[in-house]
Amino acid sequence: MKKFLWVLMILLMPLCLGCGESNYVKISHDEARKMIAENKDAIILDVRTPEEFEKKHIPNALLVPLNDLRNRNFSSLPDKDATIIIYCRTGRRSEEAAKILINEGYKNVYDMGGIVDWTGSVSGTDIK
Repeated sequence: MKKFLWVLMILLMPLCLGCGESNYVKISHDEARKMIAENKDAIILDVRTPEEFEKKHIPNALLVPLNDLRNRNFSSLPDKDATIIIYCRTGRRSEEAAKILINEGYKNVYDMGGIVDWTGSVSGTDIK
């Protein structure tokens, strides 16, 4: 029986290689700007805190803090086929958020990293 399970596991392992986080895509800020310009329906997703968002954010960004995604609150993101471009402050939270969404079945998720390096336009109370 143990030998059978090992053989079965070895045979099924290649099928799992395409599962999970394999669809994770990191894009540059230039690629993000191009995607935003070409797809007016793209969702620009900010996963920082409300306080960070208020100080500085990309225009038209949707705020869904990472903790909401960790708690499986996807009500602001009903369309799993939508193009979603995620950012945070430095890129750590955006990567985690992208992987959460991918694991939940979202198909067009792109991580552009942190706003600290963003050279495009911004909105907020702390614009420098």
